[in-house]
Amino acid sequence: MCRNITTLRGLEPSATPQEVEAAARQYVRKVSGVQQPTPSTDEAFERAVATIAAATAVLLDALPPRRQPPKTVPPLRRLAESRHAAGS
Repeated sequence: MCRNITTLRGLEPSATPQEVEAAARQYVRKVSGVQQPTPSTDEAFERAVATIAAATAVLLDALPPRRQPPKTVPPLRRLAESRHAAGS
């Protein structure tokens, strides 16, 4: 559905809560059409993000390990890796 949401299952180390939340936030943005919550949409938006992040964490915990890691790295991990490389 959304090409911007990366696969979290099979990451080494495992997906962080921040990566799960970022994926949930991207999903909610896509399906709701709300890019920046406003006072009238904020509560529903944040509740949806929390619900989807929790469901995603349950799903990832319940699935068997992947045989191969995902082809792409989540954006938060790429950002952290680039910052680490720049600081080296």
